[in-house]
Amino acid sequence: MVPAKPKAGRSRLINKVRTRGRRLLHYLRLPLVRRALLLAAVLALLFLWATNLTGFASHAWGLLYRTFGLGAVLFIPLALALAWLLWQQRLLSAFKRLGHRFRRWNLWLGGMAFALALWGIWGFFYAPGGTLGDVSLGGRLGQWIAGDSLPQGIVTVLALTLLGFLFIAPRGTVTVFHALFLALGKALRAGGRGLLMMLRGIYMGAVLSIRGLAGAYGRYPVHRGIIGLARLVRRRRPVAPMPPPPRPAAEVTPQPPKPVPAPAPAPRPELEEAAQRLGQRYVASAPAAEAGWQLPPLDLLDRAGDVEWGQMDDEHRARHIEEALASYGVEAKVVQINRGPTVTQFGVEPGWDRKFKEVKERDEAGAIKVRRQEVSKTRVKVDRIAALASDLAMTLAVPSIRIEAPVPGKPMVGIEVPNTSTGLVSLRGVIESAPFQKAVAKSRLTLALGRGAGGEAVVTDLARMPHLLIAGATGSGKTVCLNAIICCLLLHNTPDEVKFIIVDPKRVEMVIYNSIPHLASPVVVDSQKAINTLRWLNQEMDRRYERMAAAGARNIEAYNNGRPPAQGMPYLILIIDELADLMMTAFDEVERSLCRLAQLARATGIHLVVATQRPSVDVVTGLIKANFPTRISFALISQVDSRTILDRGGAEHLLGRGDMLYLPTDAAKPKRLQGCFVSEAEIERLVYFWNSQSQERPVPSLVEEVTPAPPSKPERPADPFLEAARRLAQEHKRISTSFLQRRLNIGYPRAARLMDTLIEEGVVPGESGKAKEGTQ
Repeated sequence: MVPAKPKAGRSRLINKVRTRGRRLLHYLRLPLVRRALLLAAVLALLFLWATNLTGFASHAWGLLYRTFGLGAVLFIPLALALAWLLWQQRLLSAFKRLGHRFRRWNLWLGGMAFALALWGIWGFFYAPGGTLGDVSLGGRLGQWIAGDSLPQGIVTVLALTLLGFLFIAPRGTVTVFHALFLALGKALRAGGRGLLMMLRGIYMGAVLSIRGLAGAYGRYPVHRGIIGLARLVRRRRPVAPMPPPPRPAAEVTPQPPKPVPAPAPAPRPELEEAAQRLGQRYVASAPAAEAGWQLPPLDLLDRAGDVEWGQMDDEHRARHIEEALASYGVEAKVVQINRGPTVTQFGVEPGWDRKFKEVKERDEAGAIKVRRQEVSKTRVKVDRIAALASDLAMTLAVPSIRIEAPVPGKPMVGIEVPNTSTGLVSLRGVIESAPFQKAVAKSRLTLALGRGAGGEAVVTDLARMPHLLIAGATGSGKTVCLNAIICCLLLHNTPDEVKFIIVDPKRVEMVIYNSIPHLASPVVVDSQKAINTLRWLNQEMDRRYERMAAAGARNIEAYNNGRPPAQGMPYLILIIDELADLMMTAFDEVERSLCRLAQLARATGIHLVVATQRPSVDVVTGLIKANFPTRISFALISQVDSRTILDRGGAEHLLGRGDMLYLPTDAAKPKRLQGCFVSEAEIERLVYFWNSQSQERPVPSLVEEVTPAPPSKPERPADPFLEAARRLAQEHKRISTSFLQRRLNIGYPRAARLMDTLIEEGVVPGESGKAKEGTQ
């Protein structure tokens, strides 16, 4: 039998060779080794082909220098930068970052236009001799831009400069040229009439061209326009006039009266003219739809300007916070800074509360030295930081600060400090954000609320709320928030998808929406008619439940699934601008109607948005709070009002003007936001856009003009002892409540009711509760 030792030896030898080969490959893969090998290869090539490479480099540099002139010097730092990136193996990541920079393509094109203009200026000058003697200082490129004649070159350079300004600052360029032409026209009015008309024609053509270029390429990126056009085409839906819901012939339900439209506010000519011009432009440019509603474009809303802020200011305030906390014996460190439009949140990480003891020791010379030795350390309690809110406000020289202890989901305490310059949060900016676009693709009832303390967009779905309660003092931003909610829904829903019922006891805030086709009835301004509207809304909820039960649907989404818009049920949004006025008119009925709607109306597509400026316990009762889990609080006067609306303090420290606390259903603590701002001009443009379609396509009102019957007094069932009480009254001359209680062996309340009934029937004369004479 052959022994297996030689085979085992060969295997060990092969494994040893393989291991050494892997080690060698691993050594060659090290970055330092690869760079050394690359450098050695480059040096070897330079040594072997030094003459050829020198000639090639000289020829290439001469060609580059004659083509670009003095601009060829710019290629030297570019080549060095590419070599450095290649050496550091960062070339791919650099190209990726450069691709992200290309999103601001207008700035790149403007810079290229300015560079070509600079080459054209160099093309006017020639070197006395040398390489550029037969061409210009700008090389062949500059000579080509300058042209054959001096006037042609000047016109070309001016055109490139103007094009660069148009790409970089389109609005400013249009404004400057507009002012220049106006000044030129005033100066030439004393001249010839024909020359003035010619200049006017040139001016109008130039302005229209510049505005077209600026509007198409300067203000808005091209990809957003393409996305918006695709979204408009996708959202076109055929719409037919909506008949009222079918009802059985025997069913007679009271309806609220059609409210009298409130007087429209005094027109402002400049805003109406601007709205008409803008609305006509977009309606004319919109594709014609025979039976479909056209959703408004996002260009009807304005953009908000950016607010400049310095990072050094925030770092300076962060050091002040750390020093102030240390002066009060609280060790803490600012680990995060989130800057928002109104406040900046400084994330503070609590330090340690250390305890020391003094230890006495003798050194080599025999002297006694005292040394402090740490005995124990514990984390600083969050309550100690929260108790220093007033002291921190004094240190930072701000009116008030809010401390969120701790920040949800983070191991730190949030100190919210007001900014020195407040930024404006536009509705358009939040709608264009990625969170809103992602949410609106799932639900058309998505609302843009504002931006958080870190500048992030905050959106929510009204269908999941499902009802919203808003509170805030006068001037804190409640009505602006309601306008933002209405405009957000008008931008993404047709009248066949959403209907509004707006109650405005102030008579001047919401009447601007009085002519849009989304209204189920004109804006209600009378308190009694508002109560009738609540009655009708309760009956409409019951009718919708009957229709869904007959169709076998659990909610409005299942009922409308697969149905055309004309046969489906639209969402009904009830908006009340001031709840306190209705509660003063009819407390019991308003509370009962609102609570019933809040409890049952979600599945039928009815949602409530209620606002009040007086969140006291007699307006926002316990039943209303229990049925409105989602709440928004703007700036309030006292902590008592804040606890009424949010069940906690904090709203009394808000800054006003849209600064709010948002408490969603699934959150344990409210979140601070800066609400969206919608100007009056934006609202008028949006209303005019929908009015231009509703004039050709009238929409029937869901709230019919039927006066509800007055509630009748409920009749009590006849008491079995009433006949016996009548006999006692006839048999005895004087009877009383106690007499009936003893003879009939009943309780006092029942005997009192029997006595009141006998007095109402005239069997016993006089007032109740006293001994009466019976009828003989």
